[in-house]
Amino acid sequence: MKSERVATFAALGVPGFRLLWLSGVFSFMSIQMQFLLRALLAWDLTESEGALGIVFFAFGLALGVSTLFGGVAADRLSKRRLMLFGQLVLLLGSIGMGVALATGVIHFWMLLVSSALQGLMFGLIGPARISMTTELVGRERLGNAITLSSLSLSGSRVIAPTGAGLLAGWALFGLAGAYFVSAAIATLSYVLLLPLPETSTREVSPAGTARLARLAVGNPLAEIRQGIRYAMSRPELRRPILTSIVVIMFGFSYIAFQPALVEGVFGLGDRQVGFISGASSIGAVAASIVLASRADSPAAGTILIGLGYAFGASVIILSWAPTYIWALAITAVVGGASTGFISLIQTIVMRATDEAYQGRVQSLVQLPFAAFAIAAAPLGVLAEWAGVRAMFLTMGIAVTLSMVVYSMAALSDRRLPQPTGSP
Repeated sequence: MKSERVATFAALGVPGFRLLWLSGVFSFMSIQMQFLLRALLAWDLTESEGALGIVFFAFGLALGVSTLFGGVAADRLSKRRLMLFGQLVLLLGSIGMGVALATGVIHFWMLLVSSALQGLMFGLIGPARISMTTELVGRERLGNAITLSSLSLSGSRVIAPTGAGLLAGWALFGLAGAYFVSAAIATLSYVLLLPLPETSTREVSPAGTARLARLAVGNPLAEIRQGIRYAMSRPELRRPILTSIVVIMFGFSYIAFQPALVEGVFGLGDRQVGFISGASSIGAVAASIVLASRADSPAAGTILIGLGYAFGASVIILSWAPTYIWALAITAVVGGASTGFISLIQTIVMRATDEAYQGRVQSLVQLPFAAFAIAAAPLGVLAEWAGVRAMFLTMGIAVTLSMVVYSMAALSDRRLPQPTGSP
């Protein structure tokens, strides 16, 4: 592998990836807005940490079910059409929530349905997006492309949650208006997907959603089992995938409980929730820019371990934050460490994956996000029983311990004798 750094924005020189990246910017903005809006609405309706956890549980359960099938679909069907279909459903779901709020018929169960629908479509889009990225830019620039994709996600989190919080707290818009703005942004993402090429050299599905859906159900369970066996039989895939499940399941749940921390612990409002989410995103943007030129270097594995430890430590420190201002600063570190960790995990895993398994292995990499949303429900119960601070402390300790296990395994690998004879 080459040790030289690549230009920070090298992958954007590929026209197809540039379109995919821009579409991702708007898609992530819309999704991130809805993440915060659902949390705000759940808190407004119930003022319960448990209710926040249940909403994210619905997202995680749906994501967990769909992401494995999404990986099979990405390996067998048109990635472009999969993304178009998923983005259209997300757009319509956002409009539906806006209408329900504007007409005053909103109920808590609607939040659950909206959250589950987003999880289903996210599971469909995610594997297709990353496997298409591999085909568009090639393996030499894969780390750069994945880090830039994380940059688009992180950049959207700087603007979208803060904007959603401001819109939700502004009487002219409110929660309903914020949902309609999210729908408009999702429309831009859909339009940018239209000119994308059909990149796969495999047979793609014919036009038509119904036909696409039928083709996706050949023998998906057998395909899923085959993908899991492939990944779990290779230590270079198994270890980072299993570690990311624990790290993201516990650590990334900090996003779900930002309203509980800001409003429940510090006694502030929706706008401050938006600001702390923006602080996390600023840290994530900074980390993505720094990593973009280093993600393809031989040092990526060492950087990954350092970021994992930083993630766990910063969540632990966040549990002790004495004031909102301290929480803002610490959350920026959490955002940078978590984003860098996720980007490098994806890069390391996808570079080691054969082309025929790209979609299915990416679905396994995406599974931790379902795990984090599912874990939000029991963590919400823990927060109600022991307090929000105790919950954050538990999360940080779990992340740190999982990184201890991973780094010890990596150190052991370095100490193993080389397979070829050497002096």
